Amino acid sequence: MKRFLLHVSSLAGVLILVSGIFYITNLFSEKPKAIVVPKTLLPDRIAKKLNSQAREAKRFVNKHRFNNSVCFLIDMSVEAGKNRFFVYDLSKDSIIDNGLVTHGRCNEIWLVGRKYGNEVGCGCTSVGKYRIGHPYQGRFGLAYKLTGLDSTNNNAFKRYVVLHSHECVPGSEVHPYPICQSDGCPTVSKMFLTRLATTIDESSRPILLWIYD
Repeated sequence: MKRFLLHVSSLAGVLILVSGIFYITNLFSEKPKAIVVPKTLLPDRIAKKLNSQAREAKRFVNKHRFNNSVCFLIDMSVEAGKNRFFVYDLSKDSIIDNGLVTHGRCNEIWLVGRKYGNEVGCGCTSVGKYRIGHPYQGRFGLAYKLTGLDSTNNNAFKRYVVLHSHECVPGSEVHPYPICQSDGCPTVSKMFLTRLATTIDESSRPILLWIYD
């Protein structure tokens, strides 16, 4: 009987150990999940502007053979400590993810307010439409090349304006506090870039990124 109980207890211990290993493996290997945010939770001004940009984005992506299911919309009129980078489902007219994103400091120690520029070396955010290009490993790790498609951002490639992450960008909203500023790149958190990368890499067509105010 004692031998039987010993075998049972040993088997139970093994099962507990295996279950623990399985749980920990899944915990650390789980892919980051998108944060679904209803447009109804946005302020009316922001939601109306988002709807307007999305309508124009639909026309643009269909005309230029971009991905017509999803696009990235960045509203720079939103405070930096709030989520203002929206992953937008064009087929369902809904936000499927969002996150924080930096704006350029325009070569100042700290830029107060909003200011935009397109000149090489200006250090500012450039508003306009961008085509997201190929990924590469840069100074801050994974990054995606951006090509400006408008007169307001057509120097983006020359300026090395790219989509990348940085540890200074938090993973969630920090408003009323601001976040760090960049030299013109739309910089996001590492976790958010991981989610964006999944969408970008799985797309057979270029994805539109549109920065507006």
